[in-house]
Amino acid sequence: MIDKEYLFKYTEYSSYRELPEQDEQLVADAKQAAQNAYAPYSNFKVGAAVLLKNGEIITGNNQENSAYPSGLCAERVALFYANAKYPDVPVIAMAICAYNKQGLLKTPVAPCGACRQVMLETELRFKTPVKVILIGEDYITVVDNTSQLLPFNFSSKDL
Repeated sequence: MIDKEYLFKYTEYSSYRELPEQDEQLVADAKQAAQNAYAPYSNFKVGAAVLLKNGEIITGNNQENSAYPSGLCAERVALFYANAKYPDVPVIAMAICAYNKQGLLKTPVAPCGACRQVMLETELRFKTPVKVILIGEDYITVVDNTSQLLPFNFSSKDL
């Protein structure tokens, strides 16, 4: 038997104002997108903003449905819209935030497993790392690529 560890590096910022200017805009757009989320059941509003290589920013937010499996997460809404509108343009960064009734969550929210898989597929599709910015009131976490969020992932190489 061999015990192994999976480690990855990430950066933590105490304020969005410490981020590069381009990332600040992405954070602002994700926050605005969250405000427009349709979350009447959970009151948990999530916003996502993706930066494309052509400079375009596409946003998405969670869309709930009384039949819960019929809703969709903010990350997938943003990525699917970006890929539909700009099918040949790589995604290079993504910012994600969430609000509850008290406001912006104190700590960053991480994407669900389904969203992580779609994020990874987007990264692999364009052979371009996607920087992920996870926004919280107390701090912001930045990861260099989505594969770090999904160790032991499933991809086309496994088919």
